[in-house]
Amino acid sequence: MKPKIQKDPYLVDRGTVQAAPSNFRQKLKYLGPGFILSASVVGSGELISTTSLGAKAGFVTLWVILVSCLVKIVLQLEFGRQTIIRGVTAMNLMNELPGPRFGKRRVSWGAWSWLVLWLFKPLQLGGIIGGVAIILNIAIPGLSVAAWTMLTAVVVISVMLFGYYGVVEKISLVFMGLFTLFTLLALFMVQKTGFAVTWNDVAEGLSFKLPKGTVGYALAAFGLTGVGGDEILSYNYWCIEKGYARFTGPRDDSAEWSRRARGWIRVMYLDAFLSMIVYTIVTAAFFLLGASILYQRGEVPEGYRMIETISRIYTDSVGPAAKNIFLMGSFVVLFSTLFAALAIRTRVFSDLFGVLKWIDFNNLKVRLRTIRVLAVVFPVLWTIAFLVIQLPVLMVTIGGIATFVMLLIVVVAGIHFRFGVKEKVLSPGRIYKAALVISCIAIAMVGIYGVMKLF
Repeated sequence: MKPKIQKDPYLVDRGTVQAAPSNFRQKLKYLGPGFILSASVVGSGELISTTSLGAKAGFVTLWVILVSCLVKIVLQLEFGRQTIIRGVTAMNLMNELPGPRFGKRRVSWGAWSWLVLWLFKPLQLGGIIGGVAIILNIAIPGLSVAAWTMLTAVVVISVMLFGYYGVVEKISLVFMGLFTLFTLLALFMVQKTGFAVTWNDVAEGLSFKLPKGTVGYALAAFGLTGVGGDEILSYNYWCIEKGYARFTGPRDDSAEWSRRARGWIRVMYLDAFLSMIVYTIVTAAFFLLGASILYQRGEVPEGYRMIETISRIYTDSVGPAAKNIFLMGSFVVLFSTLFAALAIRTRVFSDLFGVLKWIDFNNLKVRLRTIRVLAVVFPVLWTIAFLVIQLPVLMVTIGGIATFVMLLIVVVAGIHFRFGVKEKVLSPGRIYKAALVISCIAIAMVGIYGVMKLF
């Protein structure tokens, strides 16, 4: 049964306006976009890339993880503000960037670069779908990893096509929460073993050093942990579909519109900050476990033994029985990441195709049809990528580096929208502007530092 077609969530008109909630309890009902982003990055960032960085470099790169989680949120807030104030989709925002324009439609370099960089993303998602297949093969070895990969792709496609994504997403978020709690328990339990994390280890991790052999892992982790460049743009679509832009209504510069816009911006801030707290804690826990256990054992997750190696952070801290719980939890996390990633990629590319005038994105039927087609195409590409390369950690790392380049483009966009656009609507205060500048400088410095260490 196909999902029922509801009112177009991207249509902002005066019939959808709604006052923002005023107290904390009411605001909680309208949270969600930030936590969906958290669900979509845990599989590739925290579970795979973060533990791999810890296993490769040890505690010395803890600062990379913390900076990654903390500095990107202001860019996320800037795109959220643009969403609420203007109700414009992310690819249309990217098409507004100044600079070279290409093609018959004179599309901005920002949109075209996004299309080029997304060519590397099947590697990242291929690594994740491979991770799911490896877990299933460990649990039920009767089917090969290749067979499980293809079966996983079929299941992901089927759920997306027949509209059951919402239910699966909610269930996955619940299990991800349980998996997160278990990870924090593992970090607590490791303190009672020979792999205990000391304050000297933490101090070493805050020394801002980056060993040359870990640069690739570090840049990938910086791109993937917290919110990456693609997640920052993804936040735009989830805020729109949550209703923040519709509830604000089309801009008319009236006092009523300003009150609604400021109210929904405050809700968006709360959503982003609470989700940041959650993913920062989880990411730091994953890293510390990887650095404390895998690094000391000299084991770096790679190939088909990726899941087996990562599971050591549980079995060596909680006990052998924890392996089955880890397998179940990691399966749910990776599987939910596939759904969330597929959901947003179908939206981003449909929007991009609209910017390129390949489809009419504003036509709801055309958009839904494009989304359904892409829901088939993308998992097929992920499956092919994994079956050809069969190195999930390397694939996720390459995707992470591409995500970091995306992040640099987002930095340019964030600076442009805040300081390059002459017309200022509901302009934020000086603290916000200073934080945005600091965030952009920090991201650029990490990139320059990484390139210098690499060469």
